[in-house]
Amino acid sequence: MNNSALVVFSGGQDSTTCLAWALERFDSVATIGFSYGQRHDVEMDCRKNVLSEVCGLNDTWKQRLKHDEVLEINLFNEIGGTALTEEVEIQMGENGLPTTFVPGRNLVFLTAAAAYAYRQGIRHIVIGVCETDFSGYPDCRDDTVKAMQVALNLGMESRFVIHTPLMWIDKAATWTMADDLGGKPFVDLVREHTHTCYLGDRTELHAWGYGCGTCPACELRAKGWEQFEEGKQ
Repeated sequence: MNNSALVVFSGGQDSTTCLAWALERFDSVATIGFSYGQRHDVEMDCRKNVLSEVCGLNDTWKQRLKHDEVLEINLFNEIGGTALTEEVEIQMGENGLPTTFVPGRNLVFLTAAAAYAYRQGIRHIVIGVCETDFSGYPDCRDDTVKAMQVALNLGMESRFVIHTPLMWIDKAATWTMADDLGGKPFVDLVREHTHTCYLGDRTELHAWGYGCGTCPACELRAKGWEQFEEGKQ
């Protein structure tokens, strides 16, 4: 139990970097994904490709990577009102949060992941939330995650440990972490196979990966890549 981990894995840059982080640290690593009616549901295909490609990079990672589970969570799509679940313009809302914020999403994801981990006898849960490079999402904050860990342990009478490897680093440092974990082959995997674009655009491969290049997720990823490249010079 102490040597196994469950990674909340979307197929994006952050969760893929967290997957490699977990594969370096735990003897057994499972993954869990969520189909919640997201507009960028292309990420569900990308996550399959990432899992396949990761196994080809490192024999140790291949041995440690175990089963993958995808859960259907339709409530966010049914509630609607966000730019990630319906045709809503990406902009700042009246509440000061961007319309890409899906209320309660990470709280539900962590609850579902913990319930799954409970059944599988897994203690460690890894999620790629970040307080440094986020758009004001309150469910990405360190205080929120710590509160969730307490609530889940009380509610399930367990001793889960929620790991957030990216919590205090920016996107440039996330690229650097990927490089440190798996070198250029892993960085290339992140560039070519992960998906971040909110609009689900995979028509053009930029230096930093596929995407529309204009949505907040693409802009953040591109800026991080530029800083990462500058740091290597």
